[in-house]
Amino acid sequence: MINKSLTTSPLDFSLSAGVCGCCGALRPRYKRLVDNIFPEDPEDGLVKANMEKLTFYALSAPEKLDRIGAYLSERLSRDVARHRYGYVCIAMEALDQLLMACHCQSINLFVESFLKMVRKLLEADKPNLQILGTNSFVKFANIEEDTPSYHRSYDFFVSRFSEMCHSNYEDPDIRTKIRMAGIKGLQGVVRKTVNDELQANIWDPQHMDKIVPSLLFNLQSGEGTESRSPSPLQASEKERESPAKLTERCFRELLGRAAYGNIKNAVTPVLMHLDNHSLWEGKTFAVRCFKIIMYSIQSQHSHLVIQQLLGHVDANSKSSATVRAGIVEVLLEAAGIAASGSVGPTVLEVFNTLLRHLRLSVDYELTGSYNCTNIGTKIIKEHEERQLQEAVIRTIGSFANTLPTYQRSEVMLFIMGKIPIPGMHPMLPSTGSGPEGNRMIQVMLLKSLRQVTCGFQTTNMLTALPNSFLDPLLSFALLEDAEIRLLVLEILVSLIDRHNNLPKFSTIFIISDISVLKLKVDKCSRQDNLFMKKHAQHLYRHIYLCSKEQSSVQPHFEKLYSLLALISMELANEEVVVDLIRVALALQDLALSSEEMLPVYSRCAVHALSSAYLNLISQLTTVPAFCQHVHEVIEMRQKESPCLLPEDVFIENPKIPKTLEKLEGELLFQQAKITEVLGGSGYNTERLATPYVPQFTDEDRLSKRKSVGETISLQVELNGVKVCVYSPVDSVGMEEQEKEHRRQVVEKFQKAPFEEIAAHCGARATMLQSKLNQIFEITIRPPPSPSGTITSSYGQTQSRSVPVYEMKFPDLCVY
Repeated sequence: MINKSLTTSPLDFSLSAGVCGCCGALRPRYKRLVDNIFPEDPEDGLVKANMEKLTFYALSAPEKLDRIGAYLSERLSRDVARHRYGYVCIAMEALDQLLMACHCQSINLFVESFLKMVRKLLEADKPNLQILGTNSFVKFANIEEDTPSYHRSYDFFVSRFSEMCHSNYEDPDIRTKIRMAGIKGLQGVVRKTVNDELQANIWDPQHMDKIVPSLLFNLQSGEGTESRSPSPLQASEKERESPAKLTERCFRELLGRAAYGNIKNAVTPVLMHLDNHSLWEGKTFAVRCFKIIMYSIQSQHSHLVIQQLLGHVDANSKSSATVRAGIVEVLLEAAGIAASGSVGPTVLEVFNTLLRHLRLSVDYELTGSYNCTNIGTKIIKEHEERQLQEAVIRTIGSFANTLPTYQRSEVMLFIMGKIPIPGMHPMLPSTGSGPEGNRMIQVMLLKSLRQVTCGFQTTNMLTALPNSFLDPLLSFALLEDAEIRLLVLEILVSLIDRHNNLPKFSTIFIISDISVLKLKVDKCSRQDNLFMKKHAQHLYRHIYLCSKEQSSVQPHFEKLYSLLALISMELANEEVVVDLIRVALALQDLALSSEEMLPVYSRCAVHALSSAYLNLISQLTTVPAFCQHVHEVIEMRQKESPCLLPEDVFIENPKIPKTLEKLEGELLFQQAKITEVLGGSGYNTERLATPYVPQFTDEDRLSKRKSVGETISLQVELNGVKVCVYSPVDSVGMEEQEKEHRRQVVEKFQKAPFEEIAAHCGARATMLQSKLNQIFEITIRPPPSPSGTITSSYGQTQSRSVPVYEMKFPDLCVY
């Protein structure tokens, strides 16, 4: 008996010649089963009972599965061409069910038919068909096949889904649905191919260059409507299903599946997309992209992303400052996230690259322009370069915070080695920026060093801060540049503050009871004692010399107070306490000295600094008589001379008199009195009674030089007869005279013609040789003899010359 549904099916009218249209029973069984799933009215949907029969047949005879697929594909193609979309939907539903049910070895040929039908739908110009085909492909992508495929290709699907992600359909709702379908399709392709070694590598640039920009396009499009909800669970259904949200999930999944060798191919299209659409300058979207990347990839791969960003900074060295700053800001965010993983072997490479671009920015700022290959000369905007420099410095600090202590110490040494230091490190080559460029790079690198030392804590300062770091750092404290001196002081207090006491000493004030500060004080360790034994005198000397600089202002004195206080907290033993008290008293004497020619503000400020610190140290020593003496002096100053206390000096409008009369008596801290009261408590009275006098060394003079011309003045003396070799200063009053002399020497070498300088040096060499000859003559003595003379044959006494090297000296004279 002929089934009525088959006789009335439209398929009967398309049978080929040689087969009778009324003889449906003669058709192959698989075709009859397929035809039976289609109802007369497509709106009735799939005939479920007949679908079950078809599924059972496919499972029983898996060798027929490929023919079933081919036949369904043939029907679907014809229905698409005739716009019979109801039957198209039924055919795809049948295909989906067969795919879900059948995992036999013959499924590969069936899949080919299936993918052919999906492709047919995706090529249609009807959005509903495109969405239908995508949904079927996504279901297929979630199936784990039992058998591998050697020849299947997904190139078309990558291209088509990427195109759908960029849909510009007029109706916004339909446009959104098409874009979401494209995103889901790309997600399906990735899932289907990423773990199948037999498939074409989805990570190849030809695929990533399509997938990643498509995702970023939708991620950016939804940026303005991004949900502000703190959690996806609190977002509305519409927000959860937006293209941006779906894109982010897809992007995270893609990155999460990336192996070590695939990170570069996944990140490179992101960099290119941000370049091509000028998205670095806004920074917000670029930062968001790389936050997604850093949180999605495996943590041990973080350093690969950092390397790519560093390379991209180099590649954009000729780009505008806003672009470079945007990349550096992204690098800053990425570095913070990489802290939980690994920065990898690129630690010094990171800092080297950042410091190189900091130097480059300084050169750009000073020259005002640079040559660009594509657009010729590019004019620099100074404020943009400054923003870039600040971004680089913040990034350096962010990277440093991800490092362990030992690596941070290495970075500190590395940065210090980059700073041009007069007399120690040669000036770095510069593209025409000159001495001002060196000064600016000093400031920038010291700011970078300040960022690195922020929060730096070590149990052994002796190994963490070797001479190769501290010596050049302290030499900067003697420069005339006030900004550089302040940076050095900030770095020093950051290094010494290991218990976060610094905020309690950020301002100078007289406190009656330091217990309210709740200071954290640990016993000074053996390593700390060794550190102070080695470096204490250098620290004291630089504190003293910084205090006498006339260009020092309130922030300098505040940092000096912090430095004194933190040494007392962190590194003080009994000997250090005694020396710190001596330094404080020496500062008082400095402010009283008329020889120093300090301005009134500086004198008042030094008095205020000394009084504030002695008030602090007296309470730390807990010697009642010492505290009483300090308290009495402070009370007397409050009554008669408040300008000697920090409350009147370190304020917005200092209350400073025009002149400071000679101070004496009860207004001053008395060294004899302090020695007496502390001696009774077991302190070294001999040391306390000895006034502190800083020793001036060659370092003080070297660090005052600011140019190459001044370096030459060390080698040749222009106006004097003697060779210019510096020795320790005998008197502080000579400094001004020698400073003026050095200025004249520098001016001569900078402005005089080369021939004149050469002739002068030649004349000096001749004069020097003459003086040496005189010295050699003086050292010649007559030979030793009983009479001390030799009698010649003519009866005259004659002295015989004996070279010094032939003379015999007593053993005590020989070293």
